[in-house]
Parts: sequence; C-alpha cells; structure tokens
Amino acid sequence: MYVWPCAVVLAQYLWFHRRRLPGKAVLEIGAGVSLPGILAAKCGAEVILSDSSELPHCLEICHQSCQMNNLPWVHVIGLTWGHISQDLLALPPQDIILASDVFFEPEDFEDILSTVYFLMQRNPKVQVWSTYQVRSADWSLEALLYKWDMKCVHIPLESFDADKDDIAESALPGRHTVEMLVIFAKDSL
Repeated sequence: MYVWPCAVVLAQYLWFHRRRLPGKAVLEIGAGVSLPGILAAKCGAEVILSDSSELPHCLEICHQSCQMNNLPWVHVIGLTWGHISQDLLALPPQDIILASDVFFEPEDFEDILSTVYFLMQRNPKVQVWSTYQVRSADWSLEALLYKWDMKCVHIPLESFDADKDDIAESALPGRHTVEMLVIFAKDSL
C-alpha cells in the first residue's frame, strides 16, 4: 500500500504529541490506508476510521489496515461528507478529528466542513488536525471556515520535527508542499 506524504506528516504530528493521545476519542475522516488513525490507536487513543460509504473498497482498505496492525477494536464506518447518516448520528463526541489530504477537491470543502461542524456541535472543543498538499494558490478555506464559525492555526512542520526537505516537499507532483493546520470552533478558545 502506498502512503501519501500528507499521511506521513500527520503521523509525525501524532507521534510528536503521542502523550496527549491515550484515552482520547479520535475519528479519522477520509482514512484510506489509515496511517494516522492506526498510529493514534497504537498510542492509546480510542479510534474510529471512516471513509466514504459510497466507496466500499476504501472501507475494506481501512479494515485491512486494522487487521495488519492487530487492532480488532478499531471501528470502521462509512461517512460521506455532507450527508447525515445513521453512522454519523451514532458517533460519540470526538476529541480529535484527523484529516489527511481531504482538502483535495474544492467542491468537497464545504461538505467536509459541514460534517466537521456537525461533530463540533457534540463537542465544541474538538480539534481537526489536518495536513494537505498545496495544489493551487486560488484554493482557500478561509471563507468557508468563517461561514461555519471555525478558525484555523497553521502549524510549521519544523515545530514537530518534520523534515520538510525529506517528506513535505519530496516527490510530490509539481514540487508542491504539504502544510499542517488545526481547525477548531471560533468560540472554543
């Protein structure tokens, strides 16, 4: 399985903050091969992996990652961004939402943030730890974050020992870079 650089950078951030993870409720959205979620589970977090309910092969990859890492207690659910489903309604409040390179297509940004907003209603202190590949200077989350009453803080990769030359800028199409941000509700600070 190929692991995207964004997932590696997010996993590094998790490892840097591993002492904060035991007992935390963690949801990974758009999990794919689930590297960040698997690492969070190995560090003691109570993890739920999710990918689109419309892509059963993605959910199967999440299940395979759990099996390969001997994590039978990690739950895998189908969540389609922007849709209210039984699985979304049944989710307990989360402490951390992991989102590795989910901000890929601008037409998905609002669906992602509306799903996160729904989850923030259950725990206003939840944080979204997200990495993304910079693809276009024209794509911005700022207006949508404002619309959904959220803010974000950009996290310098060097602040958590990520080697920007070896991961964040390596072998990405067009020599794009990976960025890290934490999203939270405006009123949570």
